[in-house]
Amino acid sequence: MRSKSDHAFCKYLMRIGNETEKVNCDNKIEIRDSIVIPFTSEEESLDELFKIIYPNVSTFFSDSFSVTSRIILTTKNGFVDELNDMLIAKFPFTSKTYVAIDETVERTDQRLCNGTRLTCCDFKTHAVSAKIATSDFKGTHLFIPKIPLISSDDEKVPIPFKRLQFPLRLCFAMTINKVQGQTLDFVGIYLREPVFSHGQLYAALSRAKSSECIRLLIRPPTSDNDDDHSTYNVVYNEVIRKAFS
Repeated sequence: MRSKSDHAFCKYLMRIGNETEKVNCDNKIEIRDSIVIPFTSEEESLDELFKIIYPNVSTFFSDSFSVTSRIILTTKNGFVDELNDMLIAKFPFTSKTYVAIDETVERTDQRLCNGTRLTCCDFKTHAVSAKIATSDFKGTHLFIPKIPLISSDDEKVPIPFKRLQFPLRLCFAMTINKVQGQTLDFVGIYLREPVFSHGQLYAALSRAKSSECIRLLIRPPTSDNDDDHSTYNVVYNEVIRKAFS
């Protein structure tokens, strides 16, 4: 549960969610100085975000909870992949690469769904040993096998194919949409681009327990615009009205 003592931040979140927070001349809302990471350059600013959210990658294997209780959120899967690649490169260990197998041409577990966060314990050739890091099944031990992924009829590929791979991806960063419903100890938010759908900014800012546990990095829109303290807020009032009608 979010801290009830942080009344000012709770009210701030409600104004964002209801689209009643004041906007500036560019129709953007101002973000609190206390949670903003000043933007200097892409590399320096991201490095600062990494240091705050994941201060010591060498402790990940001895204290996995310190990782699963923290997250960096962003808007698009492409940005997620870039952030995860940057963070895994900081690991002081030998990497292991798994190669997917494509073939021309299910296993279902109620404990696993798209967005479930896992702590990987061991990497075998044909299976990954892992524990569920969140939800009611936290701590449950699982073996994740390779599964077939089949191209759909909607995809424009000349030959239908089947890919055999592990259904896993790095999760130091994830999209805002995937983290909805979770409350975490520390949250970083990286807005390379503004949010683009209803309630995304509110969802991102409300994942932590208090404003002290959030840091937001906003990339200025252009090289000659140094505005890193304001961003757009997307709210469809008709959705809110229908929800309470």
